[in-house]
Amino acid sequence: MPILIDKHSRILIQGITGREAAMITKHTLDYGTPVLAGVTPGKKGETVHGVPVYDTVKEAVREHGVNTSLVVVPPAFALDAVLEAIDSGIRVIVVTTENVPQHDAIKMLAAAKRKGVRIIGPNTVGMINPKDRIKLGSIGGDNPDRCFVPGTVGVISRSGGMTAETSWMVKRAGFGVSTSIGIGGDSLIGSSIKDLLALFEKDPETEAVVTFSEPGTAFEEEAAEFIKAGGYTKPLISYIAGHFTEAMPEGTVFGHAATMISGDYGRPSRKMQKLREAGAYVVEQYDELIEALRSILGAKAGKKA
Repeated sequence: MPILIDKHSRILIQGITGREAAMITKHTLDYGTPVLAGVTPGKKGETVHGVPVYDTVKEAVREHGVNTSLVVVPPAFALDAVLEAIDSGIRVIVVTTENVPQHDAIKMLAAAKRKGVRIIGPNTVGMINPKDRIKLGSIGGDNPDRCFVPGTVGVISRSGGMTAETSWMVKRAGFGVSTSIGIGGDSLIGSSIKDLLALFEKDPETEAVVTFSEPGTAFEEEAAEFIKAGGYTKPLISYIAGHFTEAMPEGTVFGHAATMISGDYGRPSRKMQKLREAGAYVVEQYDELIEALRSILGAKAGKKA
């Protein structure tokens, strides 16, 4: 059973007539995901790969009952797009846009929290549910089956590219994913590792979760405290990249905007320590994920037998 997106998701793409959004739309439809509507102001009456385009989200909701939105718009328009979706009753919003101004990110995340709306991103590759063949975003590109097969392992990744790579490691280990999610590389995002662990905990078909982490933010430390408090009880296997950054000058930014160390804050070594203290399985090398998965899930299978 996946989290957030499933066969009941009724999908809208905001900014659908843009070049990137049109490509994503085609890949999404080719995967088997139904896209019911698109929105680009001033483009009502057009179609994109057969998907009808409307001027407003309210029109799309009225005509198609959409409840899930993928936002693929320039940074200057991301806040307005998200607020429009929230005001129109959309419950799950995936924001792919990079470089959203921080003040705008704060406003959109605050509005979503007030209305109980789930946001993934900004700056996310999206998420995918292979069982129901539902994907939102550029995740998996034009051939998601290379990396994403149905199974019982949740995947959470700060990096977009490593969302696919980590899901492929799950596949190489002989398992598949329930839901794979790129949470976004910014410091201000709608759903943290802790938030998603809470959802995976409630999913009876997710047996374990794998996370790919980077330097910066306190997401892993928050997750560790959540585990200690009993909020998540299933196996968690974690890899934290970027150990070399601890030898670099403080304040240096690596890759994502949030990949920055200051004092103890954001250090990979501290993240590893806190997760281990909470009972997570933290691997030193990325390719150790395969053996960790086989060992942990194999042991769980043995107990069931």
